[in-house]
Amino acid sequence: MNLQRMRPLRLLALLLPLLVVAACGQSAPAAPPPPAAATAAPAAAATTAPTDAPAAATTTAPTTAAEVAPATLRLAYFPNLTHAPALVGTAKGTFQEALGPNVTLDLKTFNAGPALIEALFAGEIDIGYIGPNPAINGYVKSNGEALRIIAGATSGGAAFVVRPEANIKGPADLAGKKLATPQLGNTQDVALRYVVKEAGLKTADEGGDVTILPTQNPDILTLFQKGEIDGAWVPEPWATRLVQEAGGAILIDERELWPDGQFVTTHVIVSKQFLDERPDLVEAFLRGHVAAVEYVNTNPEEALTLVNQEIERITTKPLPQAVLEQASKTLAFTYDPLASSLFTSADHAFELGFLGDSKPDLSAIYALDPLNKVLAEQGLEPIVLP
Repeated sequence: MNLQRMRPLRLLALLLPLLVVAACGQSAPAAPPPPAAATAAPAAAATTAPTDAPAAATTTAPTTAAEVAPATLRLAYFPNLTHAPALVGTAKGTFQEALGPNVTLDLKTFNAGPALIEALFAGEIDIGYIGPNPAINGYVKSNGEALRIIAGATSGGAAFVVRPEANIKGPADLAGKKLATPQLGNTQDVALRYVVKEAGLKTADEGGDVTILPTQNPDILTLFQKGEIDGAWVPEPWATRLVQEAGGAILIDERELWPDGQFVTTHVIVSKQFLDERPDLVEAFLRGHVAAVEYVNTNPEEALTLVNQEIERITTKPLPQAVLEQASKTLAFTYDPLASSLFTSADHAFELGFLGDSKPDLSAIYALDPLNKVLAEQGLEPIVLP
């Protein structure tokens, strides 16, 4: 099978139960809340933030951050390499600076997207960094009422890694193999199942001979090292760890399967209620987010150091330097949400039967007016939806 002719494989398992679907990237154990000292970075020199005008407005002059009414913004993210802009933005105080001294930044860390979505449903978070699957599931489950996607964060960072001894040279060789993904129905799981389907094979649960085991990332590494699985489709940094620590070989780098090598891995969501009630804070936060993304891209070495320090602070264990450096090469950081990849993935998920009898209407899942207002202020090109 010609991999270059395969349709994009970054798929979403959209309507599996939220507690089953795995979040994008599970590279660290469940983390306790950050220490009090890190919960709100010291306020820096005030920057500008908009008034309470609607998010789509473009003519209202912003007020200074110091003039923003006192409030609390509850921000959620993962202690994971794919959430680098969030880790950098909190570590450097970029978000706090953009919000101003009158806003308390309440940081909350998660290790799974479904848990973050449940917290959003419960009114416990306002803005969060999350993968595409849980965001889509949350949107669909709430009939479009719970959340909106307001920016991108990360692209790339997923691969299908195989044991050389398994003699897997292409998808046709998956017959009779035992494979693993982080969890049933998560993004990598659906991607692998689509490969199997496109190769004319069937998984064991469909009566075929390709076994796909839902397995947590740390256990995938152990099983791979023991030779008890033949391959795994995993996010970073686990793909790199399978190569460096278990002698694996990358069969499919998912970037090769998407136009320009770009597909959404992490994006930023907001509670629709918070967006409606405090568009000024959403815009202010997005100023900080854009600044954090640009810092990561212009200062990659310093950013990686900050990211690993934050991972160690939250999880007590940093990534090995060799893993950090190699895994980061597979990622790109952008405030563009790469909406076309999400819509395409949704189409493929429906084709696989994960969306039931009818596709959900995702036409209103994005709210990019606040981001585009911030970009316009900085003379940057707006993001246009497909």
